[in-house]
Amino acid sequence: MKKVEAVIKPFKLEDVKDALAEIGITGMTVSEVKGYGRQKGHSELYRGAEYVVDFLPKIKMEMVVDDDSVEQVTNTIVEAARTGKIGDGKIFVTDVEKIIRIRTGESDSEAI
Repeated sequence: MKKVEAVIKPFKLEDVKDALAEIGITGMTVSEVKGYGRQKGHSELYRGAEYVVDFLPKIKMEMVVDDDSVEQVTNTIVEAARTGKIGDGKIFVTDVEKIIRIRTGESDSEAI
């Protein structure tokens, strides 16, 4: 099992969620986060004064999938989240050793 974490632009959330639903992903956790990568934020003007916005709003999506679904899930996220501009985001894939559904006690693949 793998944990797929995707950090994307906020306005792409619905597109990515809908695309994942089409391939059968039924659950995920979504958080509003702030961060920056290569773009290192940007400058804005407010009442004539310039200030730097270091951390940009992003959405972090997390889901756990079977090993054989990872490629399809990551490709779907890339296709749905891509704008072609800097700041489109990143996807991180890590191993998951154990999952337990609290309500039923089911574990691993049955608990996804």
